[in-house]
Amino acid sequence: MISVTPLGFPRIGARRELKQALESFWKGDSDARSLHATAAALRERHWRLAREAGADIVPVNDFSLYDHVLDTSVLFDAIPASHRAAFDEDPLSGYFALARGLQDGRRDLRALEMTKWFDTNYHYLVPQFEANQRFALRGDKPLAELTQAQALGLEARPVLLGPVSLLKLGKRVDGGDPRELLDHLLPAYAELLSKLKAAGAQWVQIDEPALVLDLDDADRAAYRRAYAALAEVDAPQRLLTTYFGALGDNATLAAQLPVEGLHLDLVRAPQQLESVLPLLPEDRALSLGVVDGRNIWRADLDAALSLARRAGARAKWLAPSCSLLHVPADLELEKKLPTPLKHWMAYARQKIEELRLLADALAGNADAERDLAAAASARAARLASPLLRNAGVRKRLAAVEPAMANRVSPYPQRARLQQERLNLPLFPTTTIGSFPQTAQVRRARAEHKAGKIDDDAYRSFLENETVQCLREQEALGIDVLVHGEFERNDMVEYFGEQLDGFAFTAHGWVQSYGSRCVKPPVLFGDVSRPRAMTVDWTRYAQSQTDRPVKGMLTGPVTILQWSFVRDDQPRADSCRQIALALREEVLDLESAGIAVIQIDEPALREGLPLRRADWPAYLAWAGESFRLAASGVGDATQIHTHMCYAEFNDIIDAVAALDADVISIETSRSRMELLDAFARYRYPNGIGPGVYDIHSPRVPSRAEMSELLDKALDVLEPAQLWVNPDCGLKTRGWPEVRAALQAMVQAAQGLREQTTAEVS
Repeated sequence: MISVTPLGFPRIGARRELKQALESFWKGDSDARSLHATAAALRERHWRLAREAGADIVPVNDFSLYDHVLDTSVLFDAIPASHRAAFDEDPLSGYFALARGLQDGRRDLRALEMTKWFDTNYHYLVPQFEANQRFALRGDKPLAELTQAQALGLEARPVLLGPVSLLKLGKRVDGGDPRELLDHLLPAYAELLSKLKAAGAQWVQIDEPALVLDLDDADRAAYRRAYAALAEVDAPQRLLTTYFGALGDNATLAAQLPVEGLHLDLVRAPQQLESVLPLLPEDRALSLGVVDGRNIWRADLDAALSLARRAGARAKWLAPSCSLLHVPADLELEKKLPTPLKHWMAYARQKIEELRLLADALAGNADAERDLAAAASARAARLASPLLRNAGVRKRLAAVEPAMANRVSPYPQRARLQQERLNLPLFPTTTIGSFPQTAQVRRARAEHKAGKIDDDAYRSFLENETVQCLREQEALGIDVLVHGEFERNDMVEYFGEQLDGFAFTAHGWVQSYGSRCVKPPVLFGDVSRPRAMTVDWTRYAQSQTDRPVKGMLTGPVTILQWSFVRDDQPRADSCRQIALALREEVLDLESAGIAVIQIDEPALREGLPLRRADWPAYLAWAGESFRLAASGVGDATQIHTHMCYAEFNDIIDAVAALDADVISIETSRSRMELLDAFARYRYPNGIGPGVYDIHSPRVPSRAEMSELLDKALDVLEPAQLWVNPDCGLKTRGWPEVRAALQAMVQAAQGLREQTTAEVS
């Protein structure tokens, strides 16, 4: 009989209990015992929820206090030498030092580099390896969580990030190839597998998402060597888990590896079942990922049932396509969603219920078969609903001409006119957009939403916060200001709330990194802008200062990527609709006298398909969407964009084709390594490489920032260089922000003086 099992479950809790526990611990308001107690309670709650929803087997070791990749690095003792003493002194403090940095008077430790988990909005901590790295088991996290689940009478399957994917996701401090460390790593994996077998694990889930990437011969050799070695271990049966796409040309490799089971993502790549089945040995079990682990729409259960039947007796498990980490926990908490929309949706619990329904139908349960028929009718009604389509939006988009996606003049001409208008100094300073959202700001927003303060009082409060933020920036000496974004809850949700075609949840939280959670809008229909969204606040801010204030917008690709997007039309079509709505906003900002407009696209690289052959089509429509939003302005209006944690080497042509006047990028954790792509390409426009890591409470010194700027000038011309933090300052506190920005401005001023002296 086929079993139901998720590959992983959301960690943060339906009401963000983990976030609250983490931040309480970091503030010193609670101790380690309390944090671990909350974590244990959440694990138990999630296992029971999954079991009640119909799961036969629950995953263990998918839970993390910060990040599962960091957990794996720590589990195998891949701790940088700089952090080892702190880790040995207090493992929990050392763990968070790796994630967030540490300044305690005795030590000044930087956080590990952070980047996106494949093509998702989840961030992982990049493993850092040394040339002669030695690995060993450290702690007993997988075993402890297995024991906890077993004590509750649950059948549990430990989840491990596989050895080859772990090495490919990491980097060596000496610049060498992490794959060279594989033979050092495998004995530690073997020891762990043996211990899991001794503890009673029947199966172990070994995640190798790198198998859906373009692999070279060295990668394939690493896979063969790794799994041949692990096959010699007295271990639980191994389920090799792949997700986020098709195995493609790696299908033969995956089918030949000596494991007992293979998981396939049949949501992103349903066609791969037919190509993989003939390659599998007769005794290989299959896990079928037939429910979408990354979106919140109810599944096409007819299609899922057809796939399961085609897999036949080989199908041992029904599962989501990937871990349910990327969706919220339980739709039942949503009490205010419109009835039609709620009926179309499924969170983690509901996805497990869908899998249970499929399993029961496969077993011949008549009630399940009737429920499947009802689900098919409901899906057909949704796809035919007039709520999904707006004739006016489609007419306006059909009228778009290619010239609308290009600036009037080339960058050098624009740059001269912009400098005449703005009169900025060399190495101009700015920030990325948001300033600290204090408890007072969050409380005022909540009270206004609850009706405890009226519109006039709330606006007065926001105006006061905006003016204070402007005065802070003026006092610090920042050249191009922002209004602070105190009226905004989230950089995507804020815009979605004002655009037609979006809906919003109360408990649709997903983890971005650590305690940082986001509540993605639900993009269910055609998108349009009924009214201006940011003009009023930007105009007000500009009226309060003589310095230029940036208009701040989130770009079309990022709004798309960071929303739960309709699945009834191509994503490119939805992106162009958003772009057209944003174009109207950009033109209104320009008409209001705003000289600098930033259109953030931190998710541009994140949306890149995992296979290189699919890149050109994506980059074409993504780049066109940005330019459609940005290119209606005159030459003297300066367009900025911002991108997060992205490897630019392979897409630098597409980044340059955006034709933004200034691009700011996150580079501080990588120590300016990400600038190499711009230098090799000879990127001609303005660049603001981040000199201040805002994802850590650590405050860098002026000397440290000056060193980073010197590195930037090794590859950039002085006229190109802007000075800014890595990202927005929303999550930081005012004391650390003041100290860091003061050091940043001083570093820029010092560089101006040095450059002027050298010229004279």
